[in-house]
Amino acid sequence: MPLIDVDGVRLNVQVSGDGPAVLMLAGTGARGRTWHLYQVPALVAAGYKVITFDARGIPPSDTPGLVTVEDLTRDAIALAESHGPVRLIGSSMGARVAAEVCLRRPDLVDRAVLMAAFGRESVYLRAMSAAERAVAGLDLPPQYRAVVRAAFNLSPRTLADDRLARDWLDVFEAPLGTAEESDTEPATAPDRLGDYGRIRTPCLVVGFADDLIAAAALGREVAAAIPGARYTEIPDAGHYGYLEQPGRVNAELLQFLSTKETA
Repeated sequence: MPLIDVDGVRLNVQVSGDGPAVLMLAGTGARGRTWHLYQVPALVAAGYKVITFDARGIPPSDTPGLVTVEDLTRDAIALAESHGPVRLIGSSMGARVAAEVCLRRPDLVDRAVLMAAFGRESVYLRAMSAAERAVAGLDLPPQYRAVVRAAFNLSPRTLADDRLARDWLDVFEAPLGTAEESDTEPATAPDRLGDYGRIRTPCLVVGFADDLIAAAALGREVAAAIPGARYTEIPDAGHYGYLEQPGRVNAELLQFLSTKETA
């Protein structure tokens, strides 16, 4: 992937396909290539140009210290300016960033999909963020890290399937470089639900029924706060629902992206 300069920070960007632009924003620590497992092939096949990237803080993109939501929002705006207007798809922190782009530069966004979205910090989300910070840098056994990641991010239905559970644990135990250790601002952030009332971009909010990190109830709050937003919930899916249930997720994405909407 080429390294593209965005306000002095080099981002590792990949563009796939041709057609209306879709900019995809991954969650904290997730690489842009995560989208290439299921979502990018489906979008390219449907006639879209898809832009994915490794956020600042995730090599080979530059790692200029603590990465804030403000940084991520400016980067997304810069990429949208280069390809816009774009259709935005974000998951978790990426969904939060997508909402900020909709607030600041609605002229750049045709529509937005917010997956595993949250507009405020729940008690559990705050505690999880604090716990992750507390163990950052500790030399924990990879088997332990794998089990914790699986428990937090996957549906109980996935974990009950021995073949799927083994596949996921193998993935989580594999060395990931520094991506999941990127120094990103915690998810704990000001309540933005009131501000979301100013969003006029057509939005689809996608919740995952078994999400422990960004609970489906938080997504329903986001959908209720954004005027005219639609909400859908994917069953048997945890925080990584777009990887656990790609067929259902892709069907929702493609239907929303292709539907004529008015702000």
